[in-house]
Order: sequence, then structure tokens, then C-alpha cells
Amino acid sequence: MGVGNRVFMLANAVYSVISPESCAAIIYRDAKRAPEAATALKLTAPDMQHLGLIDGIVQEPGEGAHTDHDAAARLLADTLRGALEELAPVAPADLVAERYEKFRRMGNFFE
Repeated sequence: MGVGNRVFMLANAVYSVISPESCAAIIYRDAKRAPEAATALKLTAPDMQHLGLIDGIVQEPGEGAHTDHDAAARLLADTLRGALEELAPVAPADLVAERYEKFRRMGNFFE
């Protein structure tokens, strides 16, 4: 659930409200088309950043965060520390207003 002024995603994570299999079953009436649905869902970290749904991608160690929990935690901590340092001086009312505008823009692909 991403409800902050800054939303980050691990590089190898996926972010979606529905699984590709469920999406394929609904849209294509064939769960075997899950790979096609996954591509259409744009659920990878680079996709999410390109769409403006996340603010940044947290790199992962080695073959992924699961291979080195300590290193993954350090990388995440560095990212969060930077975001907190950036947001700490901002007045609470301004944080709320910024967050409101951020989430109002999501899903608005037509100008």
C-alpha cells in the first residue's frame, strides 16, 4: 500500500491490484494468457516510475533482496533516510497538500 509523500519500490518487486492470472482470466477469459496480462499491467518498478506512480526504485543486492537481507535493508534505509531528510523541514499542512495533489494526479493520463 503506497500512501506516503514518497513511494519507493524494490527493483525486482511488482506492484499491482490484481495478479496477472486473474487479470487474464477476466480480460481474456484465459488465465494462460497471464504473461500477456502482466505486460499490459505494467507492474514492474521501471513501469511504475515511468507512469509516475512511484518516486524511486531501491536497488537490490546481488540477485535480489532475498539473497542478502542485511545489504537490502541498508539500501532501503539509505533511500528512506534521504526521503525523510528531504521531507522533515516541510510543514505538516504542506505535506498533506502535496500528498493530496500527488494522489489526485495518479491515473490521470489524459490532458
